[in-house]
Amino acid sequence: MDAQERLLSVNVGRPRPNPWKKDLGLTGIDKRPMDGPVAVAAPGPRGTGAVALAGDRVYDLKHHGGDDQAVYAYAREDLDGWQTELGRELANGSFGENLTTTGLDVNGALIGERWRIGPDVVLEVSCARIPCGTFQGWLAREGWIRRFTEAALPGAYLRVVAPGELRAGDAVEVVHRPDHDVTVARSFRAVTTEPELLPSLLAVEAFPEEIKELVRRRVRPLDAAL
Repeated sequence: MDAQERLLSVNVGRPRPNPWKKDLGLTGIDKRPMDGPVAVAAPGPRGTGAVALAGDRVYDLKHHGGDDQAVYAYAREDLDGWQTELGRELANGSFGENLTTTGLDVNGALIGERWRIGPDVVLEVSCARIPCGTFQGWLAREGWIRRFTEAALPGAYLRVVAPGELRAGDAVEVVHRPDHDVTVARSFRAVTTEPELLPSLLAVEAFPEEIKELVRRRVRPLDAAL
């Protein structure tokens, strides 16, 4: 059972003051596991604070939320590694993730890969998480953004293809893998520490439009230098 790809928990945020970005007022990074099912549906365009899970929301309307960042998933196996490095317990939801998984290589997932979770929900991997000041402040770890970036274990944002309900224990099945080799981790490294990987991202259709434009903008100077 432990090797099965499944959800360990479904986590919903509790609003709390954001002393790390005071202009936002609040943050929803404090995610807690929920008892029972949680409804999931596409939230619509960014700018409203809506995300996919009922009862959750984001407060940084410019950088978070909307269809392309509807759900954030992180692997328990990667949390365990950070737990050892940080020297403290990291409960499910500690990284602000909506879904804490086990048995699933979240960072090895392909952009555009689709997961069926439980009987109804289908999610599609859209992009990697980019760390921010709120994340660093939440973990109270100096230099956390740099360390998280170096490790290239960002976790995955997903969009909702089919709505439904999620609950702890639901099986996760990969039902589609696109015909390219761009993983969550590779795309993260390309836009952070390894710009030489950027051209390999150009053909990936499942990225959000803002990432496609970012990649095109950064690849042009690389082409000019050749």
